[in-house]
This record gives sequence, C-alpha cells and structure tokens, in this order.
Amino acid sequence: MFENTFKNIDDRLHKDAGCSSELDYVEQSSWILFLKYLSELEQDKKSEALLQGKDNSEILNPEYEWNTWACPKKSDGSIDHNKAMTGDDLLDFVNQKLFPYLKSVGGEGSTGIQSKISIIFEGLRNKIQSGYNLRDVIDEVDKLKFRSNNDKHELSHLYETKIKNMGNAGRNGGEYYTPRPLIRAMVKVVDPKVGETIYDGAVGSAGFLCEAYEYMNTNELTANQKEILQTKTFYGKELKSLAYIIGIMNMILHGIESPNLTHTDTLAQNINDIQEKDRFNVVLANPPFGGKIRAETQQNFPIKTGETAYLFVQHFIKSLKVNGRAAIVIKNTFLSNTDNASISLRKMLLEECNLETVLDMPGGTFLGAGVKTVVLFFTKGKPTEKIWYYQLNPGRNMGKTNSLNDADMEEFIKLHKRHEDSENSWTIDVKSLNSKTYDLSVKNPNKVEDEALREPTEIIKEIKDLDKDSEQILKSISSLL
Repeated sequence: MFENTFKNIDDRLHKDAGCSSELDYVEQSSWILFLKYLSELEQDKKSEALLQGKDNSEILNPEYEWNTWACPKKSDGSIDHNKAMTGDDLLDFVNQKLFPYLKSVGGEGSTGIQSKISIIFEGLRNKIQSGYNLRDVIDEVDKLKFRSNNDKHELSHLYETKIKNMGNAGRNGGEYYTPRPLIRAMVKVVDPKVGETIYDGAVGSAGFLCEAYEYMNTNELTANQKEILQTKTFYGKELKSLAYIIGIMNMILHGIESPNLTHTDTLAQNINDIQEKDRFNVVLANPPFGGKIRAETQQNFPIKTGETAYLFVQHFIKSLKVNGRAAIVIKNTFLSNTDNASISLRKMLLEECNLETVLDMPGGTFLGAGVKTVVLFFTKGKPTEKIWYYQLNPGRNMGKTNSLNDADMEEFIKLHKRHEDSENSWTIDVKSLNSKTYDLSVKNPNKVEDEALREPTEIIKEIKDLDKDSEQILKSISSLL
C-alpha cells in the first residue's frame, strides 16, 4: 500500500541538489516521517485523554504541529494548498524556525518521546535545498498512516528495506545493517524473556532490539507484560546522529512508542563506573570494527587497544549481570590475532564467561563490509570449559543476489539446542588450547579442504596465455641484443 509513496519520496530527494546518496535519502525522509508520527501520536494521546476525562499535555506547540505548518487540512481531510507553505517560504520556516524550535524541545522534566526530540534534532539539519521538492516530500509523507498495527507493520518492512539499501551502499554497510536472518537466529538462541532487560551499546538502526521485540511480543502477553516490554525492556546507545534517528524511527515503526535510546559515546564511559543498576540480562550487538580510538578513550578499559570492537566487547562483558547472556558479531580475526590485546581479550572472555558457541559466518554475509565474521555466544559468571563451533555452509557464494536467508540458519538453531556435532559442527575442550595464545581459530575437524579441480579448458587457456607472454618477453630481449 505504501511502497509507491516511499518510491516517490526517494524520487523527489534524488532530484534535489542537497541529497546525493542513499544515506541522505534515509536521513531526510526519517526526520519528516518522525514529525508526521508525532502528529498521529498527539491525536491518539488527545483521544485517550478525552475518554479518560484527563487533560492532555501537547508534545509540540501548535505552531509547529504537523497539521499547522506542514499539511493544514480542509474540512474533508485533504491538504489545503492555499494555506500550505512551499518554495522559499517553506525552506525559511523549516531552517530558521522549525529546526531551532525542535532543538529546544525536551528540556528538564520532559518524559517519553518528548525527551528525545531535542536530542534527535541537535545533530540534524535539513539538507533539502528546493522548497518545492520539500513540499512534494511532505505531501507524500502525509499519505502515510501510523494508526493501525497493519500500517506500522508495512511501514517497518519498507523502512527496513531502505536501511538495507543504505547499508549496502558502501564499505560501512555493517554499521547500519546486520542481515535480519542472522539477527533472528541470534535472538532465538539467546531466547530473551519478558522481565529481562536487553541492551545494544552500538545500536545503529536498532535491528537487534526490533527483532527481539518481534520475538517477545506474543499474543499470550498480559497488559502488564506488554507495558514492561514497551517501557522497561529495550535499551541502546548510539554515537552518530544519523544512526540515532534511524534507530528511533525503526523502533517506533516496530511498535515501541518511546524507545530507550541514548545519544552518547558508549566508549567514553570508564567501565569501572558501571554499577549493578547499569547492567542487563541480555546483550545483542554488532559493534563497529576498525577505527582509531584515542589514547584517552583507551584508558577507560583494562585492555587498551585502538580496535573499536575489542573495547566494545569489554564494555559488554562489564554491562552484563551475572548469568547474563550475550550474542556479539565480531571479525573472525579476533579468534587468532597474535597481538597482546587480542590474546588478553580472549583470555578475559574465557575466564570471566562461558563462551558456549562460536558461529562461523561465510564470506559475503555482510554486503559492502568486505569482512568475514563470527558470532560469539557467551554467559557471564563462570569460566569456559567447552566451546561448540558451527560453520555455516549455505552451499552457495553469498552476495547481493544470494543474501543470507532464514532457511540458511535452521540447522544451526536446531543443532545448537544440544550442541550436537555434525559435518558442520564440533566441540573443543578449553584445556586443549595453547595457554600462551588462546587461539580460537575455526578449524573444522570433519572436513578436509579439497583443492578445487580445474576444468581442462581453463588449464589449456592458461597455457596459451603463458605462451603468448613468453613470446612477448623473448621479442623484447631480442630487440635489445
């Protein structure tokens, strides 16, 4: 129903000089979508207050409400274009009045979604340079409805597709988009329960929290359990403004009205300051890798390293309650790197946690990222004795046309329940590890890597090519004589 609307929005943004990439399309449509959502939330809150005979406190001042500045309505509900601003008038209002106002909302005493508004808009600006393009985008967004669960479900699906396209657009794809079949498998294995708290300190587009919500939000829940799920279950932190608004919007579209996401640098906190009240039952995450972490930030961690993901792993271990469970995506080189930080971190993980499972993902799982990854499943509180490995083998080369799907993960989920050994899985005893390196490399004992047999035609072609090269070299030598 809404697919054409999303396409029309992207078409308008593509024509605008201020929007040059998929990242811009998602960012600019997100802030407009968010303001449209606030308008519908406001209407719902007013109706609810009216039924209960209570006063309703407005989220935004009337001048900045969607139906005032963006889409003033006629009596039949259509947009009154005689009153709706466009062109330079619209741009001036948005850039000089609306954004400064939104950055000031959500001061002391504000709660719920209102407390997020100024944080969201502090790091954003309107990049749409044509007031006429902006008018067209607003008109398209106004067609979208957030009132029913079916509407939200369709919108969340379309929004996820936009995030996926954005994630695949560059080398930093994994920063915004972790393949959903992998996330769903991680959630199923960790099996979070209502009443537990779930945390992602590198929340990105909030894919882990959204999938965990989908998994836990069943029809059997009581009204009290649904309230707990909405308000006291999902927590996240995100440094980048673009990812933060995308994460907020993604959670809203999945049905979480007021996401507990904080716009902050997770690694800026000294992990020794993390108290019991700050800890969580479950951690689900795909922390960013690489980067150049400053020396002062490294001082917040016992194992100092410039590798971002390694600092996040330390943060996650510290952030877990005793018996808390984690599933974390990380580059496979973590298992075997011989630098001091890698060895020390593997030793810490094995001694402070039960590293139950290492899931080895095939190359190409993360489109655009260009790295091979593993998933670490562990429980905090007692040391590791045995590790179960599973090497995912989808039977095809992964890529844009052959992306990961839920069927690829079925065997892993099934065998994981009993840590069964198979052609793709095996168990090692930690006592067998080298106590100097704690090398955890994936070495499947059930498979001998066969050297690929080449086709005769391929070999003949290579011989001919080599002959041609040899002939050219001989001619060059002869010319020098």
